[in-house]
Amino acid sequence: MNLEKLFWNNDAVVVFDTETNGLDDKTHQIIELAAIRLELRSGQLVQAAELDDFVRLPEGELLPESIVELTHITDEILREQGKDRRDVADRFCRLISEGGRRVLLVAHNAQFDLLFIRQLLRGYRPGVRFEFLDSLTAYKDRAPYPHKLEAAIRHYGLEDRVQNSHRAIDDVRALVEVLKAMDEERDDLRTYINIFGYNPKYGINGDRIAGITYHEQHYANFKRPMSMCLPAIVKGEEQ
Repeated sequence: MNLEKLFWNNDAVVVFDTETNGLDDKTHQIIELAAIRLELRSGQLVQAAELDDFVRLPEGELLPESIVELTHITDEILREQGKDRRDVADRFCRLISEGGRRVLLVAHNAQFDLLFIRQLLRGYRPGVRFEFLDSLTAYKDRAPYPHKLEAAIRHYGLEDRVQNSHRAIDDVRALVEVLKAMDEERDDLRTYINIFGYNPKYGINGDRIAGITYHEQHYANFKRPMSMCLPAIVKGEEQ
């Protein structure tokens, strides 16, 4: 399969990832933003555009050491290669809006990344109708804990093709391959669109995002049958 059903109501699929200087979207910011725009042309999945930008911090602000250790992004990299956040926002808006007005945004643990994207694009009007897919929510129904991207890479045997380096562009390329593997495994990715699961122990991370249905999602040590997956649970409760 080639993710074809993700395009049924969308002109493009944009897989993206952020690296940030902290966990709070209201007090921290994106320091790297990467995205790949996928389109379906004559039945073939093609990469139509790619973005990978560093974002400068405000004057005088430095990265926490823990972030440097995790991402290997340094203050020097941001000073020399970082762009103004408005420039990055402009480039991201062009990537998501060119060639169509219906776009599916996909990320692993999308709630986190979308909150930071919302801050980045505050004041912008891309003129696009968005839908959202959280690959983490889908993966939790397919494999036992842990559920980070690096675990999904191992689970689907993709170590020789991609890497989870905690650098945004590497993680985006890895997630594209994980999505393909999940689509080959079971034909239900489209049912997860606009449904985000969350750990009931911790609740929803940050503000709710308009258009998304949030639902508790407990861990399982087995691959859930489709009748027990989160979209079926949500649909059953709506009836």
